[in-house]
Amino acid sequence: QRQVVESGGGLVQAGGSLRLSCTASGLTLRAYAMAWFRQAPGKEREGVSCIRISGRGTYYLDSVKGRFSISRDNAKNTLYLQMDNLKPEDTAMYYCAARPADCSGTWISYTYRGQGTQVTVSS
Repeated sequence: QRQVVESGGGLVQAGGSLRLSCTASGLTLRAYAMAWFRQAPGKEREGVSCIRISGRGTYYLDSVKGRFSISRDNAKNTLYLQMDNLKPEDTAMYYCAARPADCSGTWISYTYRGQGTQVTVSS
């Protein structure tokens, strides 16, 4: 079964750090653009970051630029999101997604989408 599974969420104080992981099974991540989305209660899902198939291009939501870093380890077939200097407004469910085309900010355009991992930042 082809799927992506997120892990690494948790509760952290403001200013702290977390690293999210997204592990793929049944598909080779280097053949996909990979993205992180998030959805806070009562808000729409938004694209946080994306890394291109080549790995040479990355995109970030303005509010996370300079604090979050996306990377991929093709040997481990894993995507990461390093989140530093976390803020309470970063609290959300974080989702991983993969698509065999260039990055997109549209959730439903991704072929494989995970179930999410919760990130909670306390003030």
